[in-house]
Amino acid sequence: MKKNGATLLLKSLLNQKTSKIFGVPGESFLSVLDALNEFDGINWVGARQEGGAAFMAASYAQLTGKTGVCYVTRAPGATNASIGIHTAFQGSIPLVLFIGQVSTKVIGREAFQELNYDGMYSSMAKWVVEITDVNRIPEIVSRAFNVANTGRPGPVIVSVPEDVISAPCDITKPSPIVKFSEPSISKLNISEIIKKLRVSKKPIFIVGGSGWNEVGIYNLNNFIEKNGLPVIASFRRQDIFDNKSHSYVGVLSFVNSQYIKKLLEDSDLIFAFNTLLGDITTSGYKLLIDKNINSILIHSHSDPKEINKFYHADFPVNAGPNNLALELNSIDQIGNWTSYTKKLRSAYEKSLFIPKQPGKVDMGVIISYLQKKLPEDVILTNGAGNFSIWSNLFFMYGSKTRLLAPTSGAMGFGLPAAIAAKLVNPSKKVICFAGDGDFQMTQNELGTAKQYNLFPIILILNNSSYGTIRMHQEASYPGRVASTDIINPDFTKIAEAYGIDGFKIKETKEFKPVFEKIFSSNKGALIELIIDIESVSPHKTLQDYKVKSLT
Repeated sequence: MKKNGATLLLKSLLNQKTSKIFGVPGESFLSVLDALNEFDGINWVGARQEGGAAFMAASYAQLTGKTGVCYVTRAPGATNASIGIHTAFQGSIPLVLFIGQVSTKVIGREAFQELNYDGMYSSMAKWVVEITDVNRIPEIVSRAFNVANTGRPGPVIVSVPEDVISAPCDITKPSPIVKFSEPSISKLNISEIIKKLRVSKKPIFIVGGSGWNEVGIYNLNNFIEKNGLPVIASFRRQDIFDNKSHSYVGVLSFVNSQYIKKLLEDSDLIFAFNTLLGDITTSGYKLLIDKNINSILIHSHSDPKEINKFYHADFPVNAGPNNLALELNSIDQIGNWTSYTKKLRSAYEKSLFIPKQPGKVDMGVIISYLQKKLPEDVILTNGAGNFSIWSNLFFMYGSKTRLLAPTSGAMGFGLPAAIAAKLVNPSKKVICFAGDGDFQMTQNELGTAKQYNLFPIILILNNSSYGTIRMHQEASYPGRVASTDIINPDFTKIAEAYGIDGFKIKETKEFKPVFEKIFSSNKGALIELIIDIESVSPHKTLQDYKVKSLT
């Protein structure tokens, strides 16, 4: 085995329990690709585009609790990967992106494919660093993993010039194993939280964020349920709390139901548990505190910089979600809010009613069927678009169900996420929800699925439009359609070209027999659902948005 930067890097990654590197090969790190032949413990997962690779690394991190690792080549590869880095940043996902850089001899001369990565990534990464000394690789790898995982988790960028990664090194000892400690909460602060809860008549918990483990989720669920407290999930975090529990009362999204708005406005105590009080959680920074000045806000987070960032917390709690949940669950029942929560749960259950949809394919009927058919440990993925409403707002996530979805609103996330999910859990059912526009952002990753035999079940909701934008277009400029119509390929034939069975559904009744056939096999498939453009959202047609705008 050669004693160079590449082997030192891979030894260091192996020491950090890295078993998968997602990426697209590039000439700027040929020595790393060569050295991988000597490392049985690390597998390369080759994507078709760097954005897909970064999405896979982020999804892998979410599912496993490990740090996602991605390796891409200089400027074109780095810029392609940026969508995944932004997604990891806004989703608080630990990820380390290694980028090949031009040789140190020509840095600063605008060499072929040269880019300043600090200037590019500084606003969407926790740390950006360039390694200029081969012997510092272990030190910087350890620090990168530490930064990615402590405080608010997120992405770290490590630029490695091609002459550094291939250079001989004086040391052979890899980076030391980085161990992370989650912030704990004092008994005094726990007592204060309990005191505030006991006097509350209408409390609400908003749960979300990252960094959870199975024990932490169990403790949270148990504490909430034994006290009959109500819980809502933050945007695309509804798999943290069992949606079938009597305590679960909804999820925050772009447009919240009236009952969600009212319960937040009526609440006398809001416990933002490990979640960010950002744009969507607060309905554009309008929904929470400024509409209920008498409510108490308790805000917990593992990173103190995220507390009091936009809203002043009456009681700030710098603690990790698992330690906080453990301490709360260790206390006997502190109260009983069952009767209050029951009313909120009833309002949530009523919100799940779906009227008959326009067109021949009714997604309301299909999502109801999937709710009954899919196993408890199913993994659902999606990108961005109105199509995701069906799986995000009308599907109830059980205690073992997982959701991989971009809080950044990145289109194209669903397919790479589903491939990563099959890589981690090949025996589990993985369902990818995609829109026609959304799917075409990363449909080339079907090549990755084929190469590694990782086939999820893909549902493409095809309305021949960028539906979300069309909806806003009709609301703001009724009747003036511009740039939102899409002429699509035959997705079933694309699937077949990649060795996947493809099915086209033109009527609701056709879906069940097709899905039953697919479900009984482990091959995966692509199902294209022809959706009427009027069915742009579950409770409003496109015409409804147009008429409302005109009136």
